[in-house]
Amino acid sequence: MRGAGYAAPRVVAALLALPGVRDVLPAYDSMLVEHEPGRPRRDELLRAADAAGEAEAGEARVVEVPVAYGGEHGPDLGDVAARAGLTPEAAAALHASAEYEVRAVGFSPGFPFLAGLPPALAAPRRPEPRARVPAHSVGIANHQSGVYPVASPGGWNLVGRALVAVYDPRRDEPFLLGVGDRVRFVAAPAGRRADPPPDPEPLELLPEESALPAFEVVAPGLLDLVVDAGRFRAGRFGLARGGPLDAPAARLANLLVGNDPGAPVLEMTLTGPTLRAVAPCVAAVTGPALTPLVDGREAPAYEGLALRAGSELRFVPTGRGARSYLAVAGGVDARRFMGSASVDLRGLIGRPLRAGDALGRSRPAAPPAGRRFEPHGARPAAGGGPLGRRVRVRLLPGPQADPDAWAALLEGELVVEAADRTGLRLAGREVPGGEVTSEGVPIGALQVPPGGKPIVLLADRGTLGGYAKPAVVHPADLPRLAQLRPGDRLLFVAAR
Repeated sequence: MRGAGYAAPRVVAALLALPGVRDVLPAYDSMLVEHEPGRPRRDELLRAADAAGEAEAGEARVVEVPVAYGGEHGPDLGDVAARAGLTPEAAAALHASAEYEVRAVGFSPGFPFLAGLPPALAAPRRPEPRARVPAHSVGIANHQSGVYPVASPGGWNLVGRALVAVYDPRRDEPFLLGVGDRVRFVAAPAGRRADPPPDPEPLELLPEESALPAFEVVAPGLLDLVVDAGRFRAGRFGLARGGPLDAPAARLANLLVGNDPGAPVLEMTLTGPTLRAVAPCVAAVTGPALTPLVDGREAPAYEGLALRAGSELRFVPTGRGARSYLAVAGGVDARRFMGSASVDLRGLIGRPLRAGDALGRSRPAAPPAGRRFEPHGARPAAGGGPLGRRVRVRLLPGPQADPDAWAALLEGELVVEAADRTGLRLAGREVPGGEVTSEGVPIGALQVPPGGKPIVLLADRGTLGGYAKPAVVHPADLPRLAQLRPGDRLLFVAAR
């Protein structure tokens, strides 16, 4: 959906109220609506958006953000001022004189994209992004301004530091700003020391103690994350969907132990933790990456396992696939943030497991052990792995569908160069791409920067992106991507 009025908060609220809508991601001149297959219909979405857009607008909320300009807090203020033919002090005063509108929130959770920058201050992004931009930095990129909520890489021109956090997951109201708000920057008095707030700290989701203990973490694996079905209806704040990358494997693990399909499970990457059962429980392991060992003996995957108190559960990599899932009857006990127990590392929500953690159960459950179901093809054939696998994945046309890019994507195999929960970077040949106006990014989008190396975006991707997206992976094939590792080969085909 495109149109300047679609960024209004009343339009977002109207769309989120429609049955079947999973999330709404507003941007400068467009809005991405994620919804269930077949509902609501496109005409229903457009009617709801148009009706809300034509409704009389209420008075926008105005939020004042104090800023310490220049010096160590704004190392690029001098360059921005010189470009505008101003002194640094005049440039800071000009930046603070404007009233800005929050047109989108994304890139990272709570990052506001602000329209209304005085034209004289417009400046292109830095040719070389910084590896680390401090939290609370106020920046300028082209004709927009923004505030970095957390420390992260970034290429904006830094003119100051905000003296209040725009995002803190530990606050009762985590987000200072929302789409449609008006923002006024207030310069801190000259000559008076002004210290930015400390960096936001991660929100702990695992309770220190559980009424229904299950496991103690003896040693963590490479990356062990508690995930549930995902964090829906929070994309307008810049929060990723998250959840399991291989959703069918996670659902099956839950079903084998009698849980709801979306109950919290443990996603394990490449290696697994060593756990000690502190009470009798039933657990199941699914996914191709790991084989479970109970007290040193190999145990079956895809089956409910009865564990006694004191049993040790650890895992051996199979050399095939990247992720497996551990479910415990009753579900992993974890707090919710905006409706989900899923860890979001970029959003400072939760963290990976570490030694000494206690894993409890959300509710009492005593299903019989031995339930078993192994889907066809669940275990890759021998000889698969980082040097020998080729995975076939279907593509659909993307928001910036282009015949040349489409032909390049379907030309032959591409190689996975890097992989994590954010996405897969692919190599093998250049694909036509480039920059576009920042807009909502669907999970599974093939994003192509100007350099021509496509990136497949996965569940932890940033919600907004400014690169062309000529194609999107068929939703049913996303679990295949979850099991790819660097060196694996990918063959794209057109979905029929």
